[in-house]
Amino acid sequence: MAPSKVLAGARVVLPTGTVDDGRVIVDGTRIADTAPPQAEVVDVSGHWVVPGFVDLHNHGGGGASFAGGTAEEVLVGVETHRRHGTTTVVASAVTGDLDFLARHAGMLAELAQQGDIAGIHFEGPFISPCRKGAHDEQLLRDPDPAEVRKLVDAAHGHAKMMTLATELPGGLDSVRLLVEHGVIAAVGHTDATYEQTVRAIDAGATVATHLFNAMPPVGHRAPGPITALLEDERITVELINDGTHLHPAALQLAFHHAGAARVAFITDAMDAAGFGDGRYLLGPLEVEVADGVARLVEGGSIAGSTLTLDRAFKRAVTVDRLPVGDVVAALCANPARLLGLDDRIGSLEPGKDADLVVLDDAFDLVGVMRKGAWVVDPHLG
Repeated sequence: MAPSKVLAGARVVLPTGTVDDGRVIVDGTRIADTAPPQAEVVDVSGHWVVPGFVDLHNHGGGGASFAGGTAEEVLVGVETHRRHGTTTVVASAVTGDLDFLARHAGMLAELAQQGDIAGIHFEGPFISPCRKGAHDEQLLRDPDPAEVRKLVDAAHGHAKMMTLATELPGGLDSVRLLVEHGVIAAVGHTDATYEQTVRAIDAGATVATHLFNAMPPVGHRAPGPITALLEDERITVELINDGTHLHPAALQLAFHHAGAARVAFITDAMDAAGFGDGRYLLGPLEVEVADGVARLVEGGSIAGSTLTLDRAFKRAVTVDRLPVGDVVAALCANPARLLGLDDRIGSLEPGKDADLVVLDDAFDLVGVMRKGAWVVDPHLG
């Protein structure tokens, strides 16, 4: 059991707003409302304390892959992202052979059972060849509900989300099947029309996988999926705020139309996140990372990102000029709610897990706590 602590003197971001000269009480692994007499006082004056980040969509980091690595390699990636403030991560698969995906899901399910990851996201193989991005076209397939069910079953209750091109044959039935099994149906890597996307939302889809990327652009006579996803209150839109995937104006457009309560910042990270430039594999495809940007060796498509959520936070506040409370919602509360974990994580409230991030006044990360234990000790004296 971690010793009790009182983080004192910071700007603390709560669901009700920011408290100046606030404090967060940590008793064991949980946030408490009263401090035990023996609690250690940690002075975090001049800093921000925000909830631990929650990443819905992440393929790896630290040189390790969630999509094809061993359990040990997955844990390397998890630890890498924890050091950057992501205290809760969903492991995302990429398109592959169906039997391989099922076997890999079984391994990831064991890590989810242990609490190392929050669940599994299947991105592919049920996506459009027209908008495949960094997915192997030879392995793509229409979303047959029986095959969708095979992957869900292989995850042993830990499938959290599946990205589909819902306009493909079997797409709407697959959305309904996912909803019946408590799995988030996400629209992405899609060539759908506006009308087809509306039907997918009505069937139960609730997430837009990395909005704007891997889908048709907005047209004045063909508004496409982006318009349908932005306008519907039932949809949460994922955004990759790395300065590469989105122009700042596109991000502002999403926030303006969806509102802060319907945005989830994600990394869509691959192995190179927190690791460096070089050659990597994303599924079976070779990726070249140069100057922090990942692209397929063949064709040059963007292949995930090297983003970490602490960088997404800083960019959102300092470059995009978004209110800190809105950024915290997009990084913490909204994804926690989508995952059905908002009773435990996503905000700094008594009874919830003591998952938090300490940022300096320039919004650089200086401390990370997960379940009451420092992952990155702020050494603040």
